[in-house]
Amino acid sequence: MDFNFKEEQQQFADALKRWVAKDYSFDERARIIGSVAGVSDQAWATLVELGMTALPVPEQQGGFSGTAVDMFVVMQELGRGLVVEPYLATVIGAEFLKLAGGHDALLEQVAAGELKLACALGEVQSRHDLADIATTAGADAGGYVISGRKSVVVHGAQAGSVIVSARSSGAQRDTGGISLFVLPLATAGITVTGYRTLDGQRAADIVFDKVRAPAASLLGAAGAGWDILDAAADYGAGLLCAEALGAMEAIFAATLDYLKTRTQFGAPIGKFQALQHRMADMYIHLEQARSIALLAAVKLASGDAAERRRAVSAAKYRVGQAMKFVGQQSVQLHGGMGVTNELPAAHYFKRLTMIELTMGDSDHHMRRFMAQPGFEQEAA
Repeated sequence: MDFNFKEEQQQFADALKRWVAKDYSFDERARIIGSVAGVSDQAWATLVELGMTALPVPEQQGGFSGTAVDMFVVMQELGRGLVVEPYLATVIGAEFLKLAGGHDALLEQVAAGELKLACALGEVQSRHDLADIATTAGADAGGYVISGRKSVVVHGAQAGSVIVSARSSGAQRDTGGISLFVLPLATAGITVTGYRTLDGQRAADIVFDKVRAPAASLLGAAGAGWDILDAAADYGAGLLCAEALGAMEAIFAATLDYLKTRTQFGAPIGKFQALQHRMADMYIHLEQARSIALLAAVKLASGDAAERRRAVSAAKYRVGQAMKFVGQQSVQLHGGMGVTNELPAAHYFKRLTMIELTMGDSDHHMRRFMAQPGFEQEAA
């Protein structure tokens, strides 16, 4: 199997790398996350101009029909640049629309950069179980009435429309009976409370108070949204692994530079064998994470849902272990300065910590991997 990136994929990566180096410096990022909005309209316009919003959208809706591997390259560079724009949330929302079908106009707006999306999936009690849904959607006069509360909706306050999961039938943790909707955030009855997260990005709690959702806002069939939800969540988790890889590459490079320049006892500390061993261990973790994350990106296109779940959960678990090791070692090798906001290392560490907790942590994905068909036979 050829794991080399195509020329077009490398061109996307190079374009992003040049933009980050020129216009999205560490100081510029600090200015953006300190602003009231927490994001930059100018940065978003550049992403649109570079074709990033069109990349995952089908050609029929004005996009480039980019694959998960194409998106892997993009997310890796955004992770390396610690970009805080609402790109991933929009891309995951677009995946919901693609899987459901019938919402071409919204996809065209996404491709043109005119619409930002957020995904309101998690609730206070659900932790990483996306089937644990207390939000309800009752049929009413040719549409639905949605009531409930969604927590930690990434870039919820920055979106124009939101994908929301709600229960139209069944028990609270059933995979059956889940319905998905796409609604403008300006819809009456929706209240959004935004805030900054640990890593400098933005999230929101969203309350749905008897929100009337027209039948046209339904994604897929009523009560049959689990397969779409499960696949879109896997897509998001796979792209998070790619972002984590870019962030780990950046923090590894910053640590290596620090060891070459920081002197102790008249020599760069990078000459000390004990520290060289630790850097070697970090590199091994990084390369293993790269391999399994890329494998997951390939398997996202698999028609076998169990195979897709196994690959994504294996990647999220292994990348999670690598993030913990690489992040902690980098901070420690930087010494006390490693936890200060003045150094990029601290910001990379915070972002890696948040990625571990997003779309299922390592423990969740280990349990999910073990629950897939065939695991008992292979283990034996």
